[in-house]
Amino acid sequence: MLQKFTVFILLMISFSVRAQYNKKLVVEELLQSDVNSLGQKIIYPEVKDAKVTIKKITFPPGETTGWHKHVIPVFSYIIKGTLTVETQEGKVMQYKENTCFAESYNIYHKGTNNENTDLVVIAIYLGGDAKELSIRKN
Repeated sequence: MLQKFTVFILLMISFSVRAQYNKKLVVEELLQSDVNSLGQKIIYPEVKDAKVTIKKITFPPGETTGWHKHVIPVFSYIIKGTLTVETQEGKVMQYKENTCFAESYNIYHKGTNNENTDLVVIAIYLGGDAKELSIRKN
Protein backbone atom coordinates (compact mmCIF):
# COMPACT_ATOMS: atom_id res chain seq x y z
CA MET A 1 0.00 0.00 0.00
CA LEU A 2 2.80 2.41 0.91
CA GLN A 3 4.56 1.66 -2.40
CA LYS A 4 1.40 2.49 -4.40
CA PHE A 5 0.97 5.72 -2.45
CA THR A 6 4.61 6.68 -3.12
CA VAL A 7 4.17 6.05 -6.87
CA PHE A 8 0.99 8.14 -6.83
CA ILE A 9 2.77 11.04 -5.09
CA LEU A 10 5.68 10.89 -7.55
CA LEU A 11 3.29 10.95 -10.50
CA MET A 12 1.45 13.95 -9.05
CA ILE A 13 4.73 15.82 -8.56
CA SER A 14 5.83 15.13 -12.13
CA PHE A 15 2.47 16.36 -13.45
CA SER A 16 2.64 19.50 -11.32
CA VAL A 17 6.17 20.29 -12.55
CA ARG A 18 5.02 19.87 -16.14
CA ALA A 19 1.93 22.01 -15.44
CA GLN A 20 4.12 24.94 -14.37
CA TYR A 21 5.07 25.59 -18.00
CA ASN A 22 3.48 25.56 -21.43
CA LYS A 23 2.96 21.91 -22.42
CA LYS A 24 4.87 22.50 -25.67
CA LEU A 25 8.07 23.23 -23.79
CA VAL A 26 10.54 20.41 -23.24
CA VAL A 27 11.73 20.52 -19.62
CA GLU A 28 14.80 18.42 -18.84
CA GLU A 29 16.27 18.06 -15.39
CA LEU A 30 20.01 18.51 -15.72
CA LEU A 31 21.13 18.05 -12.14
CA GLN A 32 19.59 17.19 -8.81
CA SER A 33 22.02 16.34 -6.06
CA ASP A 34 22.79 17.01 -2.42
CA VAL A 35 26.53 16.48 -2.95
CA ASN A 36 29.08 18.06 -5.29
CA SER A 37 31.56 16.47 -7.70
CA LEU A 38 33.77 15.26 -4.83
CA GLY A 39 30.89 13.91 -2.75
CA GLN A 40 30.91 16.87 -0.37
CA LYS A 41 27.51 17.90 1.03
CA ILE A 42 26.16 20.99 -0.73
CA ILE A 43 25.91 23.79 1.83
CA TYR A 44 24.22 27.11 1.17
CA PRO A 45 26.20 30.09 2.43
CA GLU A 46 24.85 32.07 5.35
CA VAL A 47 24.72 35.57 3.94
CA LYS A 48 22.69 38.67 4.69
CA ASP A 49 22.59 39.93 1.12
CA ALA A 50 22.40 36.94 -1.24
CA LYS A 51 23.66 37.31 -4.80
CA VAL A 52 23.58 34.95 -7.77
CA THR A 53 26.20 35.43 -10.48
CA ILE A 54 26.09 33.58 -13.80
CA LYS A 55 29.14 33.69 -16.09
CA LYS A 56 29.82 32.33 -19.54
CA ILE A 57 33.49 31.32 -19.71
CA THR A 58 35.25 30.49 -22.98
CA PHE A 59 38.54 28.60 -22.71
CA PRO A 60 40.69 28.66 -25.87
CA PRO A 61 42.55 25.38 -26.52
CA GLY A 62 45.13 24.61 -23.82
CA GLU A 63 43.94 27.31 -21.40
CA THR A 64 43.29 26.78 -17.69
CA THR A 65 41.59 28.58 -14.81
CA GLY A 66 44.68 28.27 -12.65
CA TRP A 67 44.49 26.86 -9.13
CA HIS A 68 41.55 28.24 -7.18
CA LYS A 69 38.81 27.25 -4.72
CA HIS A 70 35.25 28.28 -3.95
CA VAL A 71 33.76 28.95 -0.52
CA ILE A 72 30.27 29.28 -2.01
CA PRO A 73 28.25 26.76 -4.04
CA VAL A 74 29.11 26.81 -7.76
CA PHE A 75 27.30 24.87 -10.46
CA SER A 76 28.68 24.49 -14.00
CA TYR A 77 27.16 23.46 -17.34
CA ILE A 78 29.38 22.52 -20.29
CA ILE A 79 27.93 24.06 -23.44
CA LYS A 80 30.75 23.04 -25.79
CA GLY A 81 33.85 20.87 -25.44
CA THR A 82 35.26 18.90 -22.51
CA LEU A 83 36.42 20.37 -19.20
CA THR A 84 39.16 18.54 -17.33
CA VAL A 85 39.22 19.32 -13.60
CA GLU A 86 42.17 18.38 -11.40
CA THR A 87 42.12 18.71 -7.59
CA GLN A 88 45.11 19.54 -5.41
CA GLU A 89 45.13 15.86 -4.34
CA GLY A 90 45.59 14.77 -7.95
CA LYS A 91 42.03 13.55 -8.66
CA VAL A 92 41.11 14.18 -12.31
CA MET A 93 37.54 14.40 -13.62
CA GLN A 94 36.21 15.18 -17.09
CA TYR A 95 32.92 16.85 -17.94
CA LYS A 96 31.77 16.59 -21.53
CA GLU A 97 29.46 18.79 -23.60
CA ASN A 98 25.85 18.99 -22.32
CA THR A 99 26.70 17.86 -18.79
CA CYS A 100 26.57 19.76 -15.54
CA PHE A 101 28.01 19.33 -12.06
CA ALA A 102 28.29 20.95 -8.64
CA GLU A 103 31.84 22.16 -8.16
CA SER A 104 34.04 21.23 -5.20
CA TYR A 105 33.91 23.30 -2.05
CA ASN A 106 36.96 24.74 -0.27
CA ILE A 107 39.39 22.52 -2.21
CA TYR A 108 41.91 23.92 -4.66
CA HIS A 109 41.34 22.74 -8.21
CA LYS A 110 41.89 23.88 -11.77
CA GLY A 111 39.88 23.49 -14.94
CA THR A 112 41.66 22.98 -18.26
CA ASN A 113 40.68 22.74 -21.90
CA ASN A 114 42.82 19.92 -23.30
CA GLU A 115 40.97 19.92 -26.63
CA ASN A 116 41.78 21.58 -29.98
CA THR A 117 38.62 23.74 -30.00
CA ASP A 118 37.10 26.27 -27.60
CA LEU A 119 35.48 25.06 -24.38
CA VAL A 120 32.39 27.02 -23.28
CA VAL A 121 31.10 26.77 -19.71
CA ILE A 122 28.23 28.45 -17.88
CA ALA A 123 29.07 28.85 -14.17
CA ILE A 124 26.43 29.75 -11.57
CA TYR A 125 27.75 31.15 -8.29
CA LEU A 126 25.52 31.36 -5.17
CA GLY A 127 27.16 33.98 -3.01
CA GLY A 128 26.61 37.34 -1.38
CA ASP A 129 27.99 39.65 1.30
CA ALA A 130 30.94 40.43 -0.99
CA LYS A 131 32.24 36.83 -0.77
CA GLU A 132 34.69 36.15 -3.58
CA LEU A 133 33.44 33.88 -6.36
CA SER A 134 36.87 32.21 -6.61
CA ILE A 135 39.92 32.39 -4.40
CA ARG A 136 43.22 32.00 -6.27
CA LYS A 137 46.00 29.90 -4.80
CA ASN A 138 49.17 31.90 -4.09
